[in-house]
Amino acid sequence: MQKLFGTVIPIVTPLTEDDKIDVESLKRLVDHCIDNGMNCLYPNGTTGEMMYMTVEERKLVAEVVVEHTAKRVPVFVQVGAWNQADTIELAQHAVKIGADGIGVVTPVFYKLSDQGLIDFYKAVSASVPEDFPVYLYSIPQNAINDITPDCAAKIAAECPNVVGIKYSFPDMTKLQNFMTITAKNGDPFSVLVGPDHLFEAVCAVGGEGVVSGNAMCIPEHYAAVWKAIQAKDYDAATKYQRQTNILNSVLCKINNIAAYKVVLKNEGVLATTKMRRPYENLTPEQEKELLEKLAELEYRKVND
Repeated sequence: MQKLFGTVIPIVTPLTEDDKIDVESLKRLVDHCIDNGMNCLYPNGTTGEMMYMTVEERKLVAEVVVEHTAKRVPVFVQVGAWNQADTIELAQHAVKIGADGIGVVTPVFYKLSDQGLIDFYKAVSASVPEDFPVYLYSIPQNAINDITPDCAAKIAAECPNVVGIKYSFPDMTKLQNFMTITAKNGDPFSVLVGPDHLFEAVCAVGGEGVVSGNAMCIPEHYAAVWKAIQAKDYDAATKYQRQTNILNSVLCKINNIAAYKVVLKNEGVLATTKMRRPYENLTPEQEKELLEKLAELEYRKVND
C-alpha cells in the first residue's frame, strides 16, 4: 500500500475575497508544491482550516487537488471532521475520486477513552477498502484527544489498512515508540512528524518524513534536507535543518497559516490572503514585517 514519505505538504485552502474556494489559486498551489520538489500533498488538514470548512467545500478541495495533481505525486486527503458520519462520508469520497489514501485526525473537543478512539478508527477503516491506506493523525494541542503508542498498536492490529501515523506533538520518545508498531500486514508502522524542527531527527531514527506547512513557502530548504537524509549525509542534513529552523521561527512568529498565505500571495501563487472566519489575517503591519524579514534572510536561497 502507498505510504507517505519525505516532505508532505498540508496545503492551505485558498479563498476568494467573497469567501469561496479559489479553484484557480488552488491549482497554482498544487503546481508550486510539485514543481519545487515536494513529495506528497495533504489537503484539508489543519493548515487547510479544515474545521472551518463545510463538507461540500472539503470535497471540492479534494477533487481539485487529486485531479490537478494527476498522479505526479501521491495525494492523501485529511478526512477527520466534527463527527464520525462526516468523517466516513469524506473518507469514502476520497476513495471515489482516486486519492492515494487518507489521514484521519482524532475526534476533537470532547475527550474520549482509548476504546472510544479505537472504535472510531475501526469504523472509518471499515468504511473504505482494505487496501486503501489510512494514517492516524494526532495533534493533541488542538484536538484534545491524543493517541498513545499502545492505542495506535491496538488500532493497527485490528485495521488492515492503517499503515501509520502523523504525530504533531514534539515528543521524540513517543515518536520512536510508534516506530516499534507492526501494521496488520506485517510492515513497520510509518511515522511522520508534524513539528518541523524534528524532520531530520525523526528520519534519522526510522521515520518517513515531515508534514510541513512551512515547506510551501521555503520548499528548496525541505528538498535539501530530504536529499541529504536519503544520502545519509547527516552533516549536510543538520546544516539544512538549522536553516529551516531559522526561517520557520519567522514564519511561525504570529499566525503561521495566515503567514503562509501572505508569502504565497506575494509570490503570485494565491490571489488573496483571505482566512476563513473567525480565523484572523495578519495585520498590514505584520505582513510588512514578515516579508521584510524573510527578504532579509533571502528565504528561498539554500546556503550550501
